[in-house]
Amino acid sequence: MTDRKIRVLVAKPGLDGHDRGAKVVARALRDAGMEVIYTGIRQTPEMIAEAALQEDVDVVGLSILSGAHNVLCPRVLELLHSQGMDDVVVLVGGIIPDEDVAPLKALGVRGVFGPGTSTGDIVSFIRQSIG
Repeated sequence: MTDRKIRVLVAKPGLDGHDRGAKVVARALRDAGMEVIYTGIRQTPEMIAEAALQEDVDVVGLSILSGAHNVLCPRVLELLHSQGMDDVVVLVGGIIPDEDVAPLKALGVRGVFGPGTSTGDIVSFIRQSIG
């Protein structure tokens, strides 16, 4: 184990322009000692995967409120895998119906966090996932 901080990319894929939740989570992760890269709103899956590669992140957190998670998440995962980033932990937060959680996890999403999730729970999940 090194002293390197956990690096987390927080991104808002798609056309969703509501980013308050993403900013709250990003701040909580920073306060917990993680290094956070926030890409802002309206990112394409390609932009997110490229930023993840360039920033050498451990975690990609996607915030999706638009309902497009079944399109955006698989594409981000596909792009990460094509770049050899199979060890990156992908998390999704936002409005994700219960029936979509298992299929997202089957694709490789490690954690899904809905409205009202404690930021402490997200921090703990990331620390446990990274080890």
